[in-house]
Amino acid sequence: MLPLSMVGAGGKHLISRVTGKEDMKQHLADLGFVPGEEVQVISDTGDGNIIVNIKETRLGITSQMASKIMVD
Repeated sequence: MLPLSMVGAGGKHLISRVTGKEDMKQHLADLGFVPGEEVQVISDTGDGNIIVNIKETRLGITSQMASKIMVD
């Protein structure tokens, strides 16, 4: 299990859990980051932001947020 911020661009991963404070977990759940969902890192912009593909939607999230999302 790795945080999403540590996986490279490309492969698809299953979310195993989301950590952090309740408000952060709720915000991520509202964006679709829930256990069992498939997520793919499209690119790491190098400035602390990560572009991901989840539920056929591309989102930009901070690396701090990505570190709360654990994937297999």
